[in-house]
Amino acid sequence: MKFDHRLPPQNSTSDTILGCRESSARQELNLSRNPVLLFLVALMGGKASKKKRQVPRFEDPAILASETPFTVSEVEALHELYRKLSSSVVDDGLIQKEELAFALFRSTNKQNLFADRIFDLFDVNRNGHIDFGEFVRTLSIFHPRTPEAEKVECAFKIYDLRRTGYIEREELKEMVLALLHESDLSLSNDVIETIVDKTFREADINGDGKIDQQEWKEYAAKNPALLRNMTLPYLMDITLAFPSFVLHTEAEDSKLA
Repeated sequence: MKFDHRLPPQNSTSDTILGCRESSARQELNLSRNPVLLFLVALMGGKASKKKRQVPRFEDPAILASETPFTVSEVEALHELYRKLSSSVVDDGLIQKEELAFALFRSTNKQNLFADRIFDLFDVNRNGHIDFGEFVRTLSIFHPRTPEAEKVECAFKIYDLRRTGYIEREELKEMVLALLHESDLSLSNDVIETIVDKTFREADINGDGKIDQQEWKEYAAKNPALLRNMTLPYLMDITLAFPSFVLHTEAEDSKLA
């Protein structure tokens, strides 16, 4: 089974990286690939050789539902998705980094900033794996009913690669490059520098060479496109199958069943 990780086509006037726009001569960018949507799609991924371990107990769906916008039945549906990924390499009921790498790239060896940021986002307690509670609570941030302030804070954490409480210029550039790479887009270094410079001119209000959380909040308010990918409409009813545009079955995949 192959997965088309692209989101549905956007309007020709769609916003670009970090709300910036390039001239038509440069080809307008639209990095609308959502890391968390890719993560969800990855949960439906292929199989790998497994090592058996004792499976941990999962949190009560009712408790998770009381702390998130999800219903009990939706939490139970998320558990089925979680179970697929957490048993893809090591059957221990926990999502390891190598399992995420395998789901995204069909390889446990590929190093990628993009995958690391997804993993770090969900590994809240920094213990090297993602448990089911972390999975549901973090995913809830992308629910349409979650307040915008929580989405802004989460987006800040994604770009704050070194967890310093600030987004520095080099961190922003690294993320832009990672997004371009995962979107199969190529831009000259001059264009990339222009994007980063424009963002810092607008966001770094006090001119100290880094973006703090308040500056990020104000920048996000002026650039709504920045948070567009922080909401997944499909989470409104996770019990339904994923949209057909993310799944494409090939005849050869029937052999895996």
